[in-house]
Amino acid sequence: MPIAHIHILEGRSREQKQHLIQDITTAISENLDVPGERVKVLLHEMPHENWGSNGISKAAEMKEST
Repeated sequence: MPIAHIHILEGRSREQKQHLIQDITTAISENLDVPGERVKVLLHEMPHENWGSNGISKAAEMKEST
């Protein structure tokens, strides 16, 4: 049973997340030749203050750009 863990920033719509889950499931199913029912996709939504790059959090980056 393939399991995909996807870490994304919070704020995506329910529809965006559903499409992402569908697309990832299809890609894994087709590439690994397993039924879609066996593919599990876990979305981990991260708050902006818990996501950082180059020494700065996304929350701080967003605050600086406003």
